[in-house]
Amino acid sequence: MNTCVVGLQWGDEGKGKVVDILAEHSDIVVRYNGGSNAGHTVVVGDSRFALHLLPSGAVRPNVDCVIASAVVVDPEVLLAELETLREKKITLTDRLFISENAHLVLDYHKKEDQLREESLGKNKLGTTARGIGPCYADKASRNYAVRMGDFRNLAQLATKLQAIVEYKNKVFAAVWNAEPISADDIFQKCKFYADRLLPFTTDTTEFLHKSIAHGRSILFEGAQGSLLDLDHGTFPYVTSSNSSSLGMPAGCGVPAKFVDKYIGVAKAYTTRVGAGPFPTEQDNEIGQYIRDKGHEYGTTTGRPRRCGWFDAVAASYSTKIGGIDSVALMHLDTLAGLKEVKICRAYKINGQERTFFPANTARLSQAKPVYETVPGWDEDITNLRDFHDLPRPAQEFVHRIQEQLATPITIIGVGPARRQTIFR
Repeated sequence: MNTCVVGLQWGDEGKGKVVDILAEHSDIVVRYNGGSNAGHTVVVGDSRFALHLLPSGAVRPNVDCVIASAVVVDPEVLLAELETLREKKITLTDRLFISENAHLVLDYHKKEDQLREESLGKNKLGTTARGIGPCYADKASRNYAVRMGDFRNLAQLATKLQAIVEYKNKVFAAVWNAEPISADDIFQKCKFYADRLLPFTTDTTEFLHKSIAHGRSILFEGAQGSLLDLDHGTFPYVTSSNSSSLGMPAGCGVPAKFVDKYIGVAKAYTTRVGAGPFPTEQDNEIGQYIRDKGHEYGTTTGRPRRCGWFDAVAASYSTKIGGIDSVALMHLDTLAGLKEVKICRAYKINGQERTFFPANTARLSQAKPVYETVPGWDEDITNLRDFHDLPRPAQEFVHRIQEQLATPITIIGVGPARRQTIFR
């Protein structure tokens, strides 16, 4: 069976844990979008792994890992991740495959990202400043793009970098009055990267199609969340790639028909990082309780996340556009201790109640949540493994979300560890 795992909210849903669990029964795990702005956390025993570019299946010793064509690769971050895993006796020497068509995030992308974000003042998008957006912009403009395959011809790459950096420096000086960067410094880094990453570089589209022909099981892993999708999310407060399951076919060259099951991941509440409308946000003691109890601070940035009640309107939209077959509901344990918990079942916009999510930011900014309330529970549920052992209010909460999404909830997270999972 081939499976695709995707976030249903604004990212940070717990996809890393779900992918890690499912990877036990997969031959290959494929990361198909985004860059090092992703932060997927995997907990194995006493070890915690924070992965930004490597697929979350990397910690499984017998799983092949693919970084597909639509991922933008920061070589420095990738090499640091490989070294971190190596220190923990996990090697990917013969099982990491990086697309030769994946674009590279280089120093000038990060500088451009930082300068642009700082210049926006109070209108900042909330980018991680990792250079992801500028790299995707260069990819779209084509003339100033560098890809993994360019490492194969360093002389040609040196010439290309001279032209790119000359152009970038003109922009930096004219727009932001910024200091120039050195093309030679970047090239020297690229020589170092090429020496270490070229052995992993290949045609991943061919590799995946041959794997499908041989009946190997593939797990496709999305980064960020569906509401951050460049085309279908809350633009402009989105990421720079197609982060819903719609991005999977384009991201790795595998038609959607080869995926047998789409699993959407959502938290039992909602979080968001950076700017943008957030109808169910609780900028109060409830939001702080969720933030502290759920450790809602960014894996990539360390920034505190905005927290609020579960938004069934938003999550239902993501299940529809993503063709989601089942849902993994994570962080249910975080809500323990609240007297009541709420689910947003609809929005009121201009006095009219609606249940279909408006991805248009102007309309979403006018949305007022319509809640239904379920009693809370005090019991610690982190050691429970059977759904029927959950407190009755917790069961009711799950049932109500399942009804709102019209999609079965088959996995429930009650803690960060692999074992802290309930399967239905």
